[in-house]
Amino acid sequence: MIVELEIRLKRPDEPAPYPLLLSADPSRRCVDDYLRKGNCYLAWLKEELVGEFVMVRTGPDICEIMNLAVKEEFQGQGYAKKMIAYACGQAREQGCTSLEIGTGNSSLNQLALYQKCGFRIIGIQQDFFINHYEEAIYENGIRCRDLLRLRMEL
Repeated sequence: MIVELEIRLKRPDEPAPYPLLLSADPSRRCVDDYLRKGNCYLAWLKEELVGEFVMVRTGPDICEIMNLAVKEEFQGQGYAKKMIAYACGQAREQGCTSLEIGTGNSSLNQLALYQKCGFRIIGIQQDFFINHYEEAIYENGIRCRDLLRLRMEL
């Protein structure tokens, strides 16, 4: 039996899924900021929360995925792709023509995933993670310094 992924908006009475949110962005300050500005969507398999993403309207016709995470034991099974596809649909329903996402220069798996989903690199904010994060971030043996901005036309 195949269990479908259910994606829905987080209800106001549900707590924010901080373990997942902070696995994608270690800054509680940043996470709280975009939770205030955007909508948090939760991805469930039956009664188990397996992923989340936060989407913020950043312009008249642009939405941005500010945070996207899948529990480690569920990674590599296509759930992030399904959440991105869902985010595209939500952005279209909000009248957006573009969806953006950012990731660190050291986030090699995420960068590959986003490009496979149709995002293209549109810019680099040099030293973003050095200037905005108190502690150094390392992934794949690489210091995370720069923010790569990606966009998909909807």
